[in-house]
Amino acid sequence: MKIQKFDSINVVPFIDIMLVLLVIVLTTATFIATGMIPVDLSEGKSSIKNNKQKSVVLTIKPDGTLFFNKEKIDLEQINFKIKSYKKSVAININCDKNSRFDNFVKVIDLLKEKGYTNLGIITKHE
Repeated sequence: MKIQKFDSINVVPFIDIMLVLLVIVLTTATFIATGMIPVDLSEGKSSIKNNKQKSVVLTIKPDGTLFFNKEKIDLEQINFKIKSYKKSVAININCDKNSRFDNFVKVIDLLKEKGYTNLGIITKHE
């Protein structure tokens, strides 16, 4: 029986793993760099630029997932989160165009019920 010595290391599996990790890092870096939850916004002609005053952003994803300033919540938790803000705070709704209209109506209804009237809808300009 002859014993073979390996003089080199096969690095192909290591390169494959590193390429997969690179793809994962690049896709998450895009989310981190923009700081926004990606949604496909509806287009509107009458859009205005957002002023830089303190505001709350509610995001509705296509699957109905809700985010309150980048924090994942459900509809019942909005009541507790919104209590710490004045009734005059600007609340912007960032709703994916493929999400159910029912989810949008529930959020608007809840905010109106609590007395918040300074509501805006985030769209992209045509």
